Amino acid sequence: MPTFFLLCRDAKDSREKRPHVRPAHLEYWKPLDEAGRIVLAGPLTDFAGSMFVLEAESAEEIERLANGDPYFREGVFESMEIHPFKCVLPAEQYGQG
Repeated sequence: MPTFFLLCRDAKDSREKRPHVRPAHLEYWKPLDEAGRIVLAGPLTDFAGSMFVLEAESAEEIERLANGDPYFREGVFESMEIHPFKCVLPAEQYGQG
């Protein structure tokens, strides 16, 4: 399955909103995590946003998933970038690719 990099940029008032929406945000992504389709994900510690590396059928699927995230619905995130991504390191896991 293809891998994608998703960067979600925080809105200016995200620091106030984020703690209240976080439980719903984590619950939203739980099925994808349990399916092993989240390679890694987490917030940027400078409060610029969050990044995800995800397995999906298409960029459109990633966009649909991101738009359904409570962080987008509640205004924590204000924009996103989606890029195809190729994992090459650690080499033991991904090979020399």
